[in-house]
Amino acid sequence: MSADTVLDLADSLVFRATGKHLNDLQRKILKDVWRRQTYGEIAQRLRYTEGHVKDVASQLWQALSQALDERVTKSNSLAVLERYLKKAKVKLTQSLPESPSVAEASGFVGREAAIAHLDHLITQGHRAIALQGEGGIGKTTLAQQYLEHQTFDAVLELLMAKETINITPAEQVVEEWLRQDFQIEPGQDFGVTLDRLKRQLREQRVGILIDNLEPALDAQGRFWSQHSRYGDLMRVLCDPKGQTITLLTSRDRLCEPGVSVHHYRLPGLSLDTWSLFFEQRRIAVSASTLEAMHRAYGGNAKAMNILRGAIAGDFDGDGNAYWQEVGADPLTALDLKNLVTSQVNRLKDLDADAYQLFCRLGAFRYQDVPRVPTDGLLALMWDVEPARHRQVIASLRNRSLLESHKGQYWLHPVVQAEALERLRQSSDWQRTHTQAIQFWTQHVESITTIAEATQALEAYYHALAIADYSVAAEVLLNSRHNQWGQHLTLGSTLYRMGLLRPMMAAIPTLLPHLPDDQRASELQNILADVYWIAGKIHAAISMQKQAQAIARQGLENAKCHAADAHAIYCWRMIEVDALLSLGLYHLDLWELAEAAQYFQAVITTAEGTAHQSWAKSQTVSGPSGFP
Repeated sequence: MSADTVLDLADSLVFRATGKHLNDLQRKILKDVWRRQTYGEIAQRLRYTEGHVKDVASQLWQALSQALDERVTKSNSLAVLERYLKKAKVKLTQSLPESPSVAEASGFVGREAAIAHLDHLITQGHRAIALQGEGGIGKTTLAQQYLEHQTFDAVLELLMAKETINITPAEQVVEEWLRQDFQIEPGQDFGVTLDRLKRQLREQRVGILIDNLEPALDAQGRFWSQHSRYGDLMRVLCDPKGQTITLLTSRDRLCEPGVSVHHYRLPGLSLDTWSLFFEQRRIAVSASTLEAMHRAYGGNAKAMNILRGAIAGDFDGDGNAYWQEVGADPLTALDLKNLVTSQVNRLKDLDADAYQLFCRLGAFRYQDVPRVPTDGLLALMWDVEPARHRQVIASLRNRSLLESHKGQYWLHPVVQAEALERLRQSSDWQRTHTQAIQFWTQHVESITTIAEATQALEAYYHALAIADYSVAAEVLLNSRHNQWGQHLTLGSTLYRMGLLRPMMAAIPTLLPHLPDDQRASELQNILADVYWIAGKIHAAISMQKQAQAIARQGLENAKCHAADAHAIYCWRMIEVDALLSLGLYHLDLWELAEAAQYFQAVITTAEGTAHQSWAKSQTVSGPSGFP
């Protein structure tokens, strides 16, 4: 049995017996059991204690025992589930139709030939395969399902940004893969970092999905110059000595020199597949009508799903009635964008509140944070009665305009582009991004994981979208408790977690739009430390000197104008911090005389003030001492 079969069958059985689905941790444990991992190995990978993993697994075995009326343990679980399937003599997708997880599994239909072709290509030695085709044809679904059903040590996914300007740099992608998935520190040089990745990909069998590649490609199918390092990454992924299988999805052909990618043009789904799909979802449609619909949309998988939503939601499942109304002019054109445009226009006529939410959802980026929790949707319905919130969300889901899984929501790329275009033309643009800023800021109360740090940073991008540079600065300087028990700004926490590149991009974008005030000085202080950690010490010195100059001027102005004690305290803190940092930077360059001067300046500036501890640390411990 495949891992998905195990998970779906177990989820269905537990749901039937208890009325509850498996939680995320139970699914992860069961999947690792399928991979023959021990409790200790599972605990280490998932970062839980072994005792906690055993307790959660015990609850799972008890639920399965209740459902199957026989004792189920870790050692016999797979054999028991396989025996159940054989005894039932039915496919998983036919056994328990009430279970949402089963319904989702059955949605992947009609790709047997495509899977066989991918198997053949990999057998021939192809390491990177680009699934090419129009939007909605099913490229991403096929790639995800194929990788999920293979035996890999790890599966990595990269969702490319919808717009070229927002694409995450290749350097940041590789660094996060090494840190999060291989527990390896990247090098300061990108070439060294790629070599470390290459070694890992030769030692482990890894599946990689790079989704929605075309925004990174220019008119010739090559990577844009500002994203040329993706070409270097692709050359590593195509290494013939590696064990990696990379699947890419793109509407455009990749023509990067030196990158050996096999292109596979994914065809539309067959008429038989459409027939099976509508039959499973109780959509009544005649053979002739179904043939006309299939021909009009070229077997497009996303179109099939959108049609199902429109027919079920607006025509009570009567496909013939639906086609009689729209068949003469089937959504104006045959491509998916026009299909989505027409569907959204229909939504606008039928449900104004749902249409408003749809447009506003275009503001979320769905990139670094690919899914938005329910509260994020609720934050965008400021003018909708709370009693209707769930109904509005259901309206979008029922029309296949909003994807969802376990309380997390996102828009399909083509659908999101339509929503974003309409939002830009509406009067809601500013308010929507403001609401999104407030949501992400309030949603992340403390930062103990990279995921929480990334979510907190989303507020910055929303502020940038409406050119509110002051608010964007406030986002980066907003302090929270972190995993080390500190209360630090978001910017400081990000670079302490190793996320340097977001700060190296964000702060220089803001500084030209900010006055030489305390915020600018604090951001320069943070950016200087980022440069220092990245090995750009001379850039760090230059930036920190700017921070110190602004702080000194601010301190003098505060004294002259008899500012409150807190303002003087803050200005002096920034100056002392800048002086200490400059001493450390020069120490790294082995410029000892300069370092000593700055450490002495720390003592002189801090002594006799509320920052006396900084002076004592330099006097007693030297540059390594911190208060």
